Amino acid sequence: METKTSPVKYIFVTGGVSSSLGKGIISASLAKLLQARGYSATIQKLDPYINVDPGTLNPYEHGECFVTNDGAETDLDLGHYERFLNVPTSQSNNVTTGRIYQTVINKEREGAYLGKTVQVIPHITDEIKRRIKLLGETGQFEVVITEIGGTVGDIESLPFIEAVRQMIWEMGSNCAVIHLTLLPYLTVTGELKTKPTQHSVKTLLEYGVQPDILVCRSEKPVNAEIRRKLALFCNVNVNAVIESIDASTIYDVPLLMLKEQLDKVVLAKLKLPLRQEPDMEGWKNFLGKLKNPTSEVKIGLIGKYIELKDAYKSIAEALIHAGVSNETKVNVEWIHSEKLDDKNVQEKLGTLHGILVAPGFGDRGIEGKINAIKFAREQKIPFLGICLGMQCAVIEFSRNVLGLENAHSTEMAPETKYPVIDIMDEQKNITKKGGTMRLGEYPCNISKNTKAAAIYGKSRISERHRHRYEFNNKFLKKFEDAGMLASGVNPNGSLVEIIEYKNHPWFIGVQFHPEYKSTVENPHPLFVKFVKAALDYSR
Repeated sequence: METKTSPVKYIFVTGGVSSSLGKGIISASLAKLLQARGYSATIQKLDPYINVDPGTLNPYEHGECFVTNDGAETDLDLGHYERFLNVPTSQSNNVTTGRIYQTVINKEREGAYLGKTVQVIPHITDEIKRRIKLLGETGQFEVVITEIGGTVGDIESLPFIEAVRQMIWEMGSNCAVIHLTLLPYLTVTGELKTKPTQHSVKTLLEYGVQPDILVCRSEKPVNAEIRRKLALFCNVNVNAVIESIDASTIYDVPLLMLKEQLDKVVLAKLKLPLRQEPDMEGWKNFLGKLKNPTSEVKIGLIGKYIELKDAYKSIAEALIHAGVSNETKVNVEWIHSEKLDDKNVQEKLGTLHGILVAPGFGDRGIEGKINAIKFAREQKIPFLGICLGMQCAVIEFSRNVLGLENAHSTEMAPETKYPVIDIMDEQKNITKKGGTMRLGEYPCNISKNTKAAAIYGKSRISERHRHRYEFNNKFLKKFEDAGMLASGVNPNGSLVEIIEYKNHPWFIGVQFHPEYKSTVENPHPLFVKFVKAALDYSR
């Protein structure tokens, strides 16, 4: 693509009053509207924590770790960006404080600063600005939206806010700042309160940044009087006070923002033409089907982080996309694998139409996953196993069909007599945990006349990975003789990517993470066909 002659525009999204207000969804919704008006837009996330990436973070801390095609372990908001925009993200779309400091310290060690004292300003802020501009310099995008993690006033986000101040000073009307804030509703007095937002904007002003647009999260409508009050006290135009009312689904938000004219306000601020009326027909069709399903299915999601639904964010969204594709409401039953055993499996799983065993690491809850898979296999319930879920299916089959007593993965049982899942050769000498797994997109060849071939409709696919362990090919012949096929194999190293059981209506395990690639416009075929199989089973 040719480099654009007009300057790239930068939009910064900050948060105030409370965390978890949905900066990622607002950023993705705005990008969607700009895209619908004919602009090429992308979004990046700056995370103020010192971890180099979210890859080593416990899901309880940060929700799922999202993986890009180029193998970056990133924040789960990048999943929203991809699901809304249908455009892949990359290494450049997520940067942490840890990554920034690591780069600056490495440069200092190499002598790049010629012996100068290395400081937060200008060295750290310069590196932040360089990272922000990287996407703009690719020539692929006219608008770059940068979401700054955390809440204004946090100590750790100060260098990022300072970098934003400098960019506005350098680039003027090529930058805009959206501040997402909360208007709490006091039930006792029956009113929305603006004071927390005023204080939040005041804090931002102390750092030298004037927001151009306020997006106000609230559970009640924001009336004209409140808008005028906020505009006056926060020094913004009245039409730049945008209501973001609680929605029944995240997929409502782009249309709510369209109604509030967020895209028009932003384009006016950036001195950009409206170009065309936003084409949101496909999105409206998707929402129409989402809200008016013709049938329902119940799918059990078996995992060990069930208390925190964000740990399986992409899977939950992929099931929504697949449900819409089948005009079916997917009711997800979140089932804790630690609480499953062979005595209660019938009671807990007996009413399900499909069973999905989720990815994860470590041995906590592993036997519960294996019990769930045994139940799905024996009762002929549609089954999808992802990553560790696929590995558990291999262990279950080894023990209960092939009779390999106590077969296991060497991740959980290093001394097992039957290591049906073993560490990958290239992982054996790795001691550092961060960013060293098999990460990102790899090809897979699919065998003819298999369920996988029917699902994908092609013989060569590529999917995203995040794992260290793999199917042990020493056991492959035993498996295939008993009807468990390796229907998808990596062409370069004979790594088994897809398994399917012949003597079952729909039993599939995949070593990769199909959920990462599912979007509103392109629901993932594996999930679409899994929901369809659950629907057929329910009937």
